[in-house]
Amino acid sequence: MTANPYRTERVRRAYVDVVGPIWMPPIQVASTYKLSDYDLENIGEFTRENIERWLCTHAGDFQYVTDFHAVCGTTEIQWASEESELQFSDCMYPSD
Repeated sequence: MTANPYRTERVRRAYVDVVGPIWMPPIQVASTYKLSDYDLENIGEFTRENIERWLCTHAGDFQYVTDFHAVCGTTEIQWASEESELQFSDCMYPSD
């Protein structure tokens, strides 16, 4: 049996965008964490509460996470505030 050259594989988008202060220098920054299958297993059900808990142990560069936006496949958890979304955008894509 030969492999099907037209076989398509599904790609699952899974990531968390975060904003918050880092340790040194203590400034507001933004980052994106791409989630592996292992990360998703540790998160469990994809809820705001479970992602917050996961970030407490996996966002080491941050003093704490102010807010986040998460996506896993078709499930999306929005920013808690519009200000956080704007701050993420400003940090990740600064104007010249």
